[in-house]
Amino acid sequence: MEPIQGNAIIGQSGGPTAVINQSLVGVVEAARASGVIGKLFGARHGVRGILGEDFVDLFAEPAEVLEEVAQTPSSALGSVRKKPTRDECLAMFEVLKRRDIRYFFYVGGNDSAETTHIVHQVAVESGYPLSCWHVPKTVDNDLRVTDHCPGYGSAARFVASAFMGDNLDNRSLPGIKVNVVMGRHAGFLTAASALGRRYPDDGPHLVYLPERPLTRDQFVSDVAEVYRRLGRCVVAVSEGIVDAASPGHLTFTEVIAQGSDLDRDTHGNVQLSGSGALGDWLMSLLKQSLGGSIRVRADTFGYLQRSFPGVVSPTDAIEARMCGRKAVEFALSHGGDGSVAMIRASGPGYAIDYQPTALANVAKETRGMPDAFIAPEGNHVTQAFIDYAMPLVGPLPPYGRLRGML
Repeated sequence: MEPIQGNAIIGQSGGPTAVINQSLVGVVEAARASGVIGKLFGARHGVRGILGEDFVDLFAEPAEVLEEVAQTPSSALGSVRKKPTRDECLAMFEVLKRRDIRYFFYVGGNDSAETTHIVHQVAVESGYPLSCWHVPKTVDNDLRVTDHCPGYGSAARFVASAFMGDNLDNRSLPGIKVNVVMGRHAGFLTAASALGRRYPDDGPHLVYLPERPLTRDQFVSDVAEVYRRLGRCVVAVSEGIVDAASPGHLTFTEVIAQGSDLDRDTHGNVQLSGSGALGDWLMSLLKQSLGGSIRVRADTFGYLQRSFPGVVSPTDAIEARMCGRKAVEFALSHGGDGSVAMIRASGPGYAIDYQPTALANVAKETRGMPDAFIAPEGNHVTQAFIDYAMPLVGPLPPYGRLRGML
C-alpha cells in the first residue's frame, strides 16, 4: 500500500522507564527520514495533551538534544494514566484534522495499547483515516505476544544490582530482610532479584511471585527454615503477591487495606506501588511469629526501579529505540493499527526479530511468568528464567569473598 502523506503525533503513557525516550527518539528519526511525514507533534502528557492541544514540535529539536534525551530516563513528554471516552476521542479527532495528522504513535504498556485500540476503533467508525501504532514499554514485562518489553531489562538490572548489595549487607549483619518489588500480576521484575547470585548461600533465598498464591503460614515457615539453616534470610516479594487464604484471592495489599477506599486509575487498576504497607506488614508478621530477638527489616523499592540512571541495560536501550523506528516503518507499510512485537530467535545466542502484531493481541490483557520459570516449590525461580533474563540485563558487577570466609 502507498503510505498517506500527512503529519504524525506521538505521546507517552503509563509508568516511565529508563529507556522510554529511546523509543521516542526512534520514532522521531524514522519519521524524519520517511519523506512521508511532514511534521511530528509530541503530545505533552499523552492523550491529555492532544485534548488540550499542548504540543512540542519534535522535528525542531536538534539532533544532539534528541540524543541526550534518548539517554535520559523517564518520559520526556510527560506521561498520563487516562482511558479516553468516545466523546474525548471525537474531540481529539477534531484537533488531529485541523493539523492534518494521519499517524498516531503511543508509547506504553497494555493499558496504553488499549487506548491506542480505542482511538483507532473510533477513528474507523467515524470515517477518519488514522493509522494508530503502539510502541511497547513496561518494566513489568507483562505484554502478550512479545518476548519481552523495552524498559524491563534496565529495571531488572536495577533490581538485580540492589539485591546483590542487600545480600552483601545482610551477610555482614545477619538477620531477615524483606524487599518488596513492583509487579501487579507478573513476577518478572521480582524474579530478576535472583540474577546476581554468585555463591550457593547468596540471597535472595526466597522469591515470591503473583503467579503463586501464598499463605502467611507458608511464608513464615519458609523464612524460618532458611534462617535456621543459614542464620540469615533475604526475601524478594512482588507487590502483587496473592493471599491464598483470602476470598477471591486478593493481594496481601488489598487484604491489609480492607475497609478503606483503594485508589484506582481510569483503567481500574488498584494502586499497589508507592506505599510501604506490605513490607511493614510482612516485617511485623515475621517479628510476631519468630520472636522479637531476630533482626527483621523491610524495604519497598517502589518507583526507584523504573527510571534509575546509571544502570541502563545497553541491550534495552538499543531495542527500545528500534521499537520506535519499527513502529513508523510498520505504520507506513501496513497502515491501520498494530503494535511492535519482539520475537526471540531460536537456537544458540541471542537475537531479536521485530514483527507487527494486532493491537487486540496486546491491549488490556497481560501475561504472567511461565510455569517453566518458577521453581516447583513456588518460592524461587528456575535456571530457565536466568537464561531468559540475563541477555536482557547484561553483565552485572563482580564481587568476591575471602577464601577463609567461603
